[in-house]
Amino acid sequence: MTQLEAGEDLKLDAYLPYRLSVASNAVSGLIARAYQDRFGLTIPQWRLVCVLAEDGPATQNQIVARTVMDKVTVSRAAQGLLNRGFVARSDHHADGRSHVLALTPEGARLHSEIAPLALAYEAALISGLTPDEVTLLKRLLGRLQTAAGALVGEAQPPP
Repeated sequence: MTQLEAGEDLKLDAYLPYRLSVASNAVSGLIARAYQDRFGLTIPQWRLVCVLAEDGPATQNQIVARTVMDKVTVSRAAQGLLNRGFVARSDHHADGRSHVLALTPEGARLHSEIAPLALAYEAALISGLTPDEVTLLKRLLGRLQTAAGALVGEAQPPP
């Protein structure tokens, strides 16, 4: 039952969007410090490296769609990675206004070095959960993301 259904006033600590944001910020902050301290990467840069490692070469628009980061954030992350030689940019064969980003061999090495660290952080974060709880959490987060996506265009909150 939601706070609204229970006839309660809004209580920030019980408000799910707030709790999700706080949890996300705590996890992102922890991981961001590790990536920054050890590898000099921002979270957007790490996400871009992961997308390119997982999906192969992509345009910035494809990365925006895949990561749900805004265009400016992706552009800045790409530029930082280009400057450090982790990513290469080439012309898009069908769209002269677009570029394709791909990991360089140095970028691939960076990914292979960071990926085990990322997985270790994930393991530590979920160590207090059962495998069934982890599966449920991932499923519920997916459903919340889908619901949020469906509400994006609505002018008013649902009844």
